[in-house]
Amino acid sequence: MSAAKPPAPAASALEELATAGVATVYEAYGRRGLLDAEWIPLQPGRRAAGPARIARCGQGDNRAVHEVMTHLLPGEVLVLTMPEPEPVALFGDLLATQAAACGAAAVLVDAAVRDSADLARLDYGVWTRWRRARGATKDERGSVNVRVEVGGTTVAPGDVVVLDDDGATAVAAADVTATVEAVRRRIANENGLRARWAAGEFSYDAYGLREADENPRPGVGT
Repeated sequence: MSAAKPPAPAASALEELATAGVATVYEAYGRRGLLDAEWIPLQPGRRAAGPARIARCGQGDNRAVHEVMTHLLPGEVLVLTMPEPEPVALFGDLLATQAAACGAAAVLVDAAVRDSADLARLDYGVWTRWRRARGATKDERGSVNVRVEVGGTTVAPGDVVVLDDDGATAVAAADVTATVEAVRRRIANENGLRARWAAGEFSYDAYGLREADENPRPGVGT
C-alpha cells in the first residue's frame, strides 16, 4: 500500500517560506533541497513559493509543457526540465499566457526561455537557466507529474519550491510544517544576532573564532 499523500500546504505556510527566502529555508531545512544551478530571475526582487507541477520534456522538445498546462492549478510553481539542461527555449510568451490564466505562482525552467522582455512584465515570477531564441520541437510527449532532478536535488510533484534572487530550493511536501517551524526559529535567532552586531559586538568573538585563532590546539591550524 502506498503512503498517504501529504495534505496540500496552507497558503500561510507558503507565504512564510516565500518571505523567508531561499537561503533561510535552505539553512533551516538542514542545508537540504538546494537546486544548485545558476538561475536568472527575470523579475529581480520577486519571491515565490508553491507546490511543484512538473513537466519532464524530451530533449530539446516542449510538447510536455503544453500537456502540463492542463494540470496546472492556482498557486503552483511550474517546473520544466529535460534529461540534460541545454539552452533551448521551453517557455515563451504564449505558454506564459496560459500559465497566467491557470494562476501559476512562478515558473522554473531548467533550460531556456524566450520572449524574455514580455515574461519580465508578468504578474508572476520566471526563473530560467538561459535566455535563448532557439525554439523547441514538439515531437516527444515526455512526462508530466513525475519526479525530476534539478540542480542535484530530486523534486517530486507537490514538493514546495521556493524562489528568489538567490536561486531556488525545495522542501518535501511531508516536511513543510516542520520546516516552517524551523524557519521561524532561525529568523528569531538571526534577529537576535543582528541586534548584537548592530550594538557593536563582533561575530568573530561571539562564535569563538578569535580565541581559536589566537590559542590553537597543538597540531590544529599550526
